[in-house]
Amino acid sequence: MAREFTRVGVVGLGTMGAGIVEVFARNGLDVVAVEISAAALERGRATLTGSTDRAVAKGKLAEADRDALLSRVDFQVGLDALHSVDLVIEAVPEHLDLKQRIFAELDRVCKPEAILATNTSSLSVTEISVATIRPNQVIGIHFFNPAPVMKLVEVVRTVVTSADVVADVEALCERLGKVDVTISDRAGFIANALLFGYLNHAVSMFEARYATREDIDAAMKLGCGLPMGPLALMDLIGLDTAYEILDTMYRRGGRDRRHAPVPLIKQMVTAGLLGRKSGRGFYTYERPGSPKVVPDEHTPVATGAGLADGTRAIAKVGVVGSGTMATGIIEVFAKAGYEVISVTRGAEKSAKVCEAVKTSLNKGVVRGKLSESDRDAALGRVTWSATLDHLADVDLVVEAVVEELSVKKALFASLDEICKPGVLLATTTSSLPVIDVAMATQRPADVIGLHFFNPAPIMPLVEIVQTIRTSAETTATARAVCAALGKTGVVCGDRSGFVVNALLFPYLNDAVKMLEASYSTADDIDYAMKLGCGYPMGPFELLDVVGLDVSLAIQRELYLELREPGFAPAPLLEHLVTAGYLGRKSGRGFRDHTNR
Repeated sequence: MAREFTRVGVVGLGTMGAGIVEVFARNGLDVVAVEISAAALERGRATLTGSTDRAVAKGKLAEADRDALLSRVDFQVGLDALHSVDLVIEAVPEHLDLKQRIFAELDRVCKPEAILATNTSSLSVTEISVATIRPNQVIGIHFFNPAPVMKLVEVVRTVVTSADVVADVEALCERLGKVDVTISDRAGFIANALLFGYLNHAVSMFEARYATREDIDAAMKLGCGLPMGPLALMDLIGLDTAYEILDTMYRRGGRDRRHAPVPLIKQMVTAGLLGRKSGRGFYTYERPGSPKVVPDEHTPVATGAGLADGTRAIAKVGVVGSGTMATGIIEVFAKAGYEVISVTRGAEKSAKVCEAVKTSLNKGVVRGKLSESDRDAALGRVTWSATLDHLADVDLVVEAVVEELSVKKALFASLDEICKPGVLLATTTSSLPVIDVAMATQRPADVIGLHFFNPAPIMPLVEIVQTIRTSAETTATARAVCAALGKTGVVCGDRSGFVVNALLFPYLNDAVKMLEASYSTADDIDYAMKLGCGYPMGPFELLDVVGLDVSLAIQRELYLELREPGFAPAPLLEHLVTAGYLGRKSGRGFRDHTNR
């Protein structure tokens, strides 16, 4: 039988601490809420009342329930008030010496059977526990911000934490309505170890001026369905907090360069640019603590309707290819009012593409997203062809053929001879160097990458990939075309993975390495990223959907170009691909899909 907790303590009433107090009190527990001074105590009280008042205003909490919740909280100055609690959780700033001092004092104050817990997100629970004479009763209980909303709790056991203590805390999490994942004491645990490598990588992209802050954030939100872009998330977390977590993980986690804080982060912390809490970080906010972003000197200037200066008029578009991407791109352009010439390798393939476009448009009609007249008009704009010569007078060609460089180069050499001067030549490659394709022509300034995401009619993102030879006019025209399609175009350089894949796949690879090391299970890692970070899919769910062979190929390309040791494909991923376990398409990947 798990022990019954009736009275708990919380030390530190910042955002996290006050949120944890609310979680306990909402679930019928009496809470002793402790701060270091009367002023800090009042700030904590204001944070708690503000949160509960907002819940009432939104209809998520009845006034009577709020009043009952607040009546369960005993606000006190000093640790001596915790003498009778069954469990105490510390939520003070991430400094090891501070936490050790607090735990030594809690060890003296609390009754012998009390459990002492830390909410640390990156420090060693073991190092904190040795400040006490009861390390077997010390455990990590890592809530996620905002604690009343986020469902995940990481329960962190040390090598000496009692099994009874772990079981009691797991039962408590269930009582609180949380999903717990129990793991051992390792730098970053699950969520932060995976999240902060990705965030750090995004900052390095921004620091290198590879893409703008807006484009990096838009790419990950629209391309991966994430709730926030990485730079906006850094601002929410706080750059000082992010730096401390990264630095701790780098020092404790084997000095993996993925966790070595990008120099820009330290520079911004030194300059007081801490994110939302200071009113400025990667973005500028209305005031300190406000979530509202306001324009600053880095905010892109919105262009008005019509063609911006230096852009070319695009009326007729050629699409080369007969696969899923080509079919989707034809539909996107035709629905947006462009005249489209579809070119495939033969009449039979043209007929199949035509049928696929009709089927997709008919689905739009059935679902009420497209009228019959609009469907007919879109189909009427498409000409079906089996010869490249019909592209002689188009304004833009979008290539969507097989992902083989030799094939694409041969095609672009042919387009160079056939197409009129000034035509934009675009490749939809997701992994090959655009410059190699561009240099197969005599007009590299007119060549650009337009990486649509699958399914093209639904996904709102297009990565606009400019090479060192792409002209500003070509890039501006590509931006205008994406806007006319109702897509968000993000501009980036011609580097392996562009934005989305370059940030996404190293994170997936890190998750495989974590599983390979037997640190946690695939289920718990997926839970951690979905419930702790708000990701739409866990890494292993996503890998099985994408295909392990595709994921491995992308990861190999990233590693070969960047030569970053942390990007080397996880051996487990290579072994699964060799064994034919490719994910959903083969019936088995990280999970067995044959009976699902």
